[in-house]
Amino acid sequence: MEREFDEIYRLYANDLYKFILRLCKNETLAMDIMQDTMLNAITSIDKFNGACSIKTYLCTIAKNNYFNYLKRAENRNIPLEEAEQIADGTSIEDSFESREQVLQIHKALHRLDEPYREIFSLRVFAELKFSDIGAVFGQSENWARVSFYRAKKKVMELLKEGEDNE
Repeated sequence: MEREFDEIYRLYANDLYKFILRLCKNETLAMDIMQDTMLNAITSIDKFNGACSIKTYLCTIAKNNYFNYLKRAENRNIPLEEAEQIADGTSIEDSFESREQVLQIHKALHRLDEPYREIFSLRVFAELKFSDIGAVFGQSENWARVSFYRAKKKVMELLKEGEDNE
């Protein structure tokens, strides 16, 4: 099954990314939505009935994920322009504003379970490619992408919890 998903990822990821990029016009957001889309496709493959092509199925999930992102941004009362600026292509390490923020990120990172902690560190601090991270763990590039996305999401949640507790 994993081999089939790796093949689907290899065949459709680039086209899917370009499709999402045309929708949102933001490289980082497009990559995040693509990763969400692949994860959604994997977890809900039983809903795919073959009535359309896999590519169409993936694009439909991607479009829905993008619209859900816009709704969440709207529900937080963030103007669309500002929501897109949050993911404006700068890497997470470039967005550190102070030593205090770096300290908070490291604290959050130490609260992560393995392998997420290591995957996050390898990607952000060591700047390894997803294919290299996958190789380190004996997994696929797609596995590394999905795991990094989950780690990043958890770090952001932990940072948010820290802000709420202050």
